[in-house]
Amino acid sequence: MSEMPPPPPAPPAAPPPGAPATVTAMSPEDQRLWATLTHIGGILGVIVFGGGFGWLMPLITFLAMKDRGGFIREHTKNALNFQITALIGLVAGAFLTAILIGFLVIVAVVVLVIVFGIIAAVRANKGEMYEYPLTIKFIK
Repeated sequence: MSEMPPPPPAPPAAPPPGAPATVTAMSPEDQRLWATLTHIGGILGVIVFGGGFGWLMPLITFLAMKDRGGFIREHTKNALNFQITALIGLVAGAFLTAILIGFLVIVAVVVLVIVFGIIAAVRANKGEMYEYPLTIKFIK
């Protein structure tokens, strides 16, 4: 009689229900890429989507990737804090349009978002940390 090959090994057991899922850390290159995209997404959210959506990309990447590495966590947290601060400035500018100074406030906030966002994206791409100036720390 011919011998039968041994059966394949059993698949690993699934984690018990309610057990936390394990999250693997991203490579430094991937963290730099996502941090750069987060800052660029904040700029696009303000320019393309009418001003009030700069916070959306940083929020999504913060929630999805904050546990994937310290570099991405810090960059997404800083970008989210800055974009929420910018949103407050845009809302204040919208209210101040009644006395005509609001247009200047809105233009100033948009310019700051573009300039600081570009600086942050370049720094993230180089693997450096960056803290936005003029930012309220909502998320610590």
